[in-house]
Amino acid sequence: MTVLAARRYGSPVTTSSGSAPIPGRQLITSRVHGSEPRFVGYPQPPAGAPNVVMVVLDDVGFAQLGCFGATLETPNIDRLAEQGLRYNRFHVTSVCSSTRAALHTGRNHHAVGMGVTEEAALGFPGYTGRIPPSAAMLARLLRDAGYNTMSVGKWHLTPKHEYSSAGPFHRWPLGMGFERFYGFLGAETSQWAPELVRDNTQVDPPRTPEEGYHLTEDLVDESIRMIQDQQQAEARKPFFLHLATGAAHAPHQVPPEWVTPYEGQFDDGWEVWRERVFERQLAAGVVPPETLLTERPSWVPDWDGLPPEQRRLFARYMEVFAGFMTHTDHHLGRLFDHLDERGIADDTLVMVLSDNGASAEGGVTGTLNEAAGWLGHQEDVEASIARSDEIGGHGAYNHYPFGWAWAGNTPLRLWKRHAWLGGVRTPLVVRWGARVADPGGVRGQFCHAVDLFSTILDAAGVPVPETVDGITQQPVDGTSMLASFTEPDVAEHRRLQYFEMMGSRGLYQDGWKATTNFVPNQFNERDAIPGSHDFATDRWSLFDLTHDFSEATDLADEHPDVVKRLEAMWWAEAGRHQVLPLFEFPDSMAHMHPGPFPAPHRVSYTPGGGPIQDSQLPSLFGGFELSAEVVVPETGAEGILAAIGDAHGGWGCYLLDGVPVAAFAMLDGLVRVAGTEPLAPGRHRIGVQYVPGAEPLARVLVDGVECAAAPLPGLFFFPNLSTAAVGMFIGRDRGLPLCRDYRPPFAFTGELLRVDIEGGNPEARADEETRLRAALGSD
Repeated sequence: MTVLAARRYGSPVTTSSGSAPIPGRQLITSRVHGSEPRFVGYPQPPAGAPNVVMVVLDDVGFAQLGCFGATLETPNIDRLAEQGLRYNRFHVTSVCSSTRAALHTGRNHHAVGMGVTEEAALGFPGYTGRIPPSAAMLARLLRDAGYNTMSVGKWHLTPKHEYSSAGPFHRWPLGMGFERFYGFLGAETSQWAPELVRDNTQVDPPRTPEEGYHLTEDLVDESIRMIQDQQQAEARKPFFLHLATGAAHAPHQVPPEWVTPYEGQFDDGWEVWRERVFERQLAAGVVPPETLLTERPSWVPDWDGLPPEQRRLFARYMEVFAGFMTHTDHHLGRLFDHLDERGIADDTLVMVLSDNGASAEGGVTGTLNEAAGWLGHQEDVEASIARSDEIGGHGAYNHYPFGWAWAGNTPLRLWKRHAWLGGVRTPLVVRWGARVADPGGVRGQFCHAVDLFSTILDAAGVPVPETVDGITQQPVDGTSMLASFTEPDVAEHRRLQYFEMMGSRGLYQDGWKATTNFVPNQFNERDAIPGSHDFATDRWSLFDLTHDFSEATDLADEHPDVVKRLEAMWWAEAGRHQVLPLFEFPDSMAHMHPGPFPAPHRVSYTPGGGPIQDSQLPSLFGGFELSAEVVVPETGAEGILAAIGDAHGGWGCYLLDGVPVAAFAMLDGLVRVAGTEPLAPGRHRIGVQYVPGAEPLARVLVDGVECAAAPLPGLFFFPNLSTAAVGMFIGRDRGLPLCRDYRPPFAFTGELLRVDIEGGNPEARADEETRLRAALGSD
């Protein structure tokens, strides 16, 4: 007998010399001669599987693309529509994180824990902000089927507590099925100085704002580079590119040359512009001929009744937004041209959509600091008028008045964050070469973001597996709409769809749509929009969308039986998809999902490295103290000791010509606390204290002695740190500065030994230390 090591899955067997190998087992002998080779295969998608490019725009309303009636110049997306299809009844969830979860998983947003945005994740199943492994993402399924997968731009599907360099990383793009990532993790970011990540590493932008950097251009450059690298390495392998622009989410920031062509075009106001757009929509066939233009609601100001200086300010906000959109379209055109130049355009399924309707987060009068505006903090209009030349530039974080959001969703009602059509119906453009039967056509089938997941998999010939990594997959809510590419009048594939966002509710079934008049009790909308703030009293309206495209005519009083039936169905869907309990502001905020660790009480940092996420800092609300140990050389020193954020929200400490300074960019403006004398050469301890109370105070200390102090009024809260992945830098700054004292990086020129930050009221800590010393008999 000869013992052979014949193995399959690591199981040895013994066989007689010369006998045939056991079926299903690989024969391995002591020599290559006589051993049976078997090679590990690679997954291969079916023949003809297309490349896929999904472009997700942000906060772009139904009427803000040229091919959907806008007077805004978007020639490249319009060309895509001429070569493909426009879907005029495409629906989303009405906010960003939720729609993105639906797109990537094919499940309704509550069913995967994304009932609201990541920043408002709660301790309830539909609101955890943590997509479960039972809902494997589209990228994962395509990658496992043999695709290369790339994500560029906005992500917003990772809990904010997980943004730091400590992760965990399994909810970052590379942990969810993408092989490459370049973009930003949070809800929004500056177009001039974004917080960027490459794969799993925080990185600086390749250029500074002064050098002409702009995020949209950078994201498209990176998208083209990824496609080029992939295709030159293996053109036979299909790819999936997910490109999510920061545009046109606020801040609306764009080089001035893109704004100039729009000067004066919006002076007639939002009512006139809306009527003009509606006529263009009718002429283009993007809305049915019987569509009614809904009336201006009472809470949107009458343009002609506004003072002339306010009309000029509000028009300027819209000019900048229009330039922002055209600039975005221009750079997307470079991506589409690259597909043409490589000869792969016809083999690439391209989808362009928006995650929700136009945004009203600029409030009634617009804002130069959107991050403060969504908290309901509106700066004085006269102050904004005085700074109108800053709109769109480095000095502003602007968002237009909500009259332009109303117009941007023409002919629909309301806007982002609502279950009304203005919040949940957005543009969708699809192109796939000869697979489109009638290029330039308009499709009217009711469809939803969850359907794109199934449509792409259908086009690629990739089935949804029953298990992924041994985990049973939950049911897919989306249905493929691929048949509509070739059959304009194919039957509607989606007959039922619920909507819910922050308490605003709706349900669609077979042409009927019921919608509540509930207004989320938050920020600038509560006092601006009439409606119910109580679930017990909100009213359901009813619309026949088959004949009423714009949700214009309420039929609830005529069909109370239909209203009752749809309301009951909504509750059934809510139970099935983890919608309950209903989101209520501010009560829900008491149940915010905690991070993996409680906020530290005290931290120590040294210079160098990347940004330290604000979620990793001690809690600052109860007061804090920063202490920096420095050595000043004989020649003096200056530069940043620690800084987070910029002039639109943030704080920091630095030496300016040797003088210690603390700067706080607050909701009400800049608070600057500076000493009077430069530090002498040698070792020093520089302190910055925030002392809360009836009269909050900021103090600067040198070697334990106060050298400057100033009132720090208002809420010590920096909203742009909450919506963006902003981090603290030690020994330098980057991007845009806290104030005009310096320009980043403004690296510290002395020796910075360490920076300590301790949470808690400094005076209370000092009192406790005094009592402790007295108890111990120590001085």
